[in-house]
Amino acid sequence: MERHIQAPMSKETAGELRAGDYVYITGTIYTARDAAHKRMQEALEQGEPLPFDMSGNIIYYMGPSPAREGRPIGSAGPTTASRMDKYAPALLDMGLSGMIGKGRRSDAVKEAVVRNGAVYFAAVGGAGALLSRSVTAAEVIAYEDLGTEAVRRLEVKDFPAIVVMDPEGSDLYETAIEAYRSE
Repeated sequence: MERHIQAPMSKETAGELRAGDYVYITGTIYTARDAAHKRMQEALEQGEPLPFDMSGNIIYYMGPSPAREGRPIGSAGPTTASRMDKYAPALLDMGLSGMIGKGRRSDAVKEAVVRNGAVYFAAVGGAGALLSRSVTAAEVIAYEDLGTEAVRRLEVKDFPAIVVMDPEGSDLYETAIEAYRSE
């Protein structure tokens, strides 16, 4: 199924999505990779606020290349999501409604996705230049010293992604492998 959704994403919208759905995301999403996740974890441990409210928001695991003249961002491809697995359950429990990356996730992340009615999306790796065309604005909002790993607020229009893990626990990586093996 093909869906157009708004970000931030409501729990109702997340609850309607199913593994295998093609989605086009429009609205505000945030970027954060390994170093930013580590800083956010440290902030939580010290009782400090996070750079943005997790409620209903989507984090894109991406570190962009420098923007070309006249563009808000350079290449904007996904990074391997499993590197954020040790941080994701806590952020999902705080209301994060979606994550965008590439690759499989741990059982702990899958359990947190189901527990919180959230979604894990995959973006196509190797297509960063194409994906950057969906970014209409980008602004560093935290941890500027991390360079490409700083937290950014992105405005996106029709950002393409695939639902890989849905709130019911369906995991496209698992079902696709099973379908392939049975052919």
